[in-house]
Amino acid sequence: MAGEVLVDALPYIDLGYDDPGVREAAIAMVEEECRRYRPTKNYLEHLPAPSSSTFETELMTAEFERIQTRLPMESLSMKRYELPPPPAGKMSEVSAWTESVDNSMAQLEHQAVRAMNLDLMMEYGCEMWKSYLEVLTAMQAKAQTRLEAIKKEIQDVNWKRKSKQTQGGEKLRSLEAQWVMLVSKNYEIEQACAKLEERIYQKKIEKGLLPSAGVNGDDVM
Repeated sequence: MAGEVLVDALPYIDLGYDDPGVREAAIAMVEEECRRYRPTKNYLEHLPAPSSSTFETELMTAEFERIQTRLPMESLSMKRYELPPPPAGKMSEVSAWTESVDNSMAQLEHQAVRAMNLDLMMEYGCEMWKSYLEVLTAMQAKAQTRLEAIKKEIQDVNWKRKSKQTQGGEKLRSLEAQWVMLVSKNYEIEQACAKLEERIYQKKIEKGLLPSAGVNGDDVM
């Protein structure tokens, strides 16, 4: 695969990581690569653009449009909390007074509901809070169980990596010892062959099959 990097490090069996200067040299190499790295293109261009409108509500969409067009935010309307009397020109109209009375009754009912909610909170608020805390405790316990499971999975993966690397290290050491033995044997064979060739050469000289070497190493004719 193009761009694939083969990692051949075996940290569980490799030695020398704790030697003086190794850590500093590795950090210097990383910093040097970071200084030289200049991305020429967007490395996320192969991914689809995230869609933020999926979770947007109509209110959020309208607010984003307002921010984009730089329009000021509408001030909070307090009209629903006002108790205005009928306009001066409609003081004698029954419908105008009826509307004002309906408005006052709606606000009175709203305040009564607020007072009822406060009474309910004073009576049941503590129990609701305890129930909420129990839910949070259950969620925390579930998350803690999941965390422990993930830690165990990580530990199992690390154990498998260590086991495989340890087995690989033993095999590498065995192969290295075998390679050293074969190289040594090859060297001994080469030495024996050289000595045998020298003896054959001397025997040929003794039998007169080859001219003897001179004092300066030149052949005697």
